[in-house]
Amino acid sequence: MRLEGKVAIVTGGAGGIGRGIALAMAKEGAHVAIVDVNEENGKKTLEEVNQFTEGMLFIKDISVKENIETMVSEIVSRFGKIDVLVNNAHASKNVPFTETTMEHFDLSFGTGFYPTFHFMKACYPELKKTKGKVINFASGAGLEGQVTQASYAAAKEAIRAISRVAANEWGPDGINVNLISPIALTPGVEYWRDHNKEAYDAMVQKIPLRRLGDPEQDIGRTAVFLASDDANYMTGQTIMVDGGSVKLR
Repeated sequence: MRLEGKVAIVTGGAGGIGRGIALAMAKEGAHVAIVDVNEENGKKTLEEVNQFTEGMLFIKDISVKENIETMVSEIVSRFGKIDVLVNNAHASKNVPFTETTMEHFDLSFGTGFYPTFHFMKACYPELKKTKGKVINFASGAGLEGQVTQASYAAAKEAIRAISRVAANEWGPDGINVNLISPIALTPGVEYWRDHNKEAYDAMVQKIPLRRLGDPEQDIGRTAVFLASDDANYMTGQTIMVDGGSVKLR
């Protein structure tokens, strides 16, 4: 019960990596506020979370700043505090660089970068009180410049940039800000695998550990570590949870 009594927000928590993190934290005793736009999956994940602890579910569009401020207020009203903020939600479209438009950047920054920024600002007063943790998400797309991912890579690297700034500015407040850069076998990847077996197998062969991460056991457990007191002396770091695919220097 490494997170017993703590209160965590997980955006994009209804499915995939977000669900894995929500469940991993709930099993360690944290109250989890799930934020997503998928009501059906959100309700299912909330039911799973409630088997271990008390959770909340918000079906809200996080591209709207006012929604973020309202949710933070409601979470504090319900649980009395915020200890952990996990900014996992992000949507984007992959197209070649020359076909990338402002609409693609608006989608990626509107669902990923700006909500991360607004959630961090809205939660800061509470995180300062609890000496809390922020866990943001990076990607190999930005670190390696993967093809067809200009808008996604740009937003992810922008998130890394503000995370490092916040780590420096908020360090004296006792707030830790770190990032996870994952590769995981999410439902979306499973669907792609089932329809593109050769491409999937080729991708796996490029991963030193020869598998994709499990959203709960691999990514979720890393998030639990970063949210726990065991990570109190880590901040401003990008943690690669990708089977060894990218090795930072």
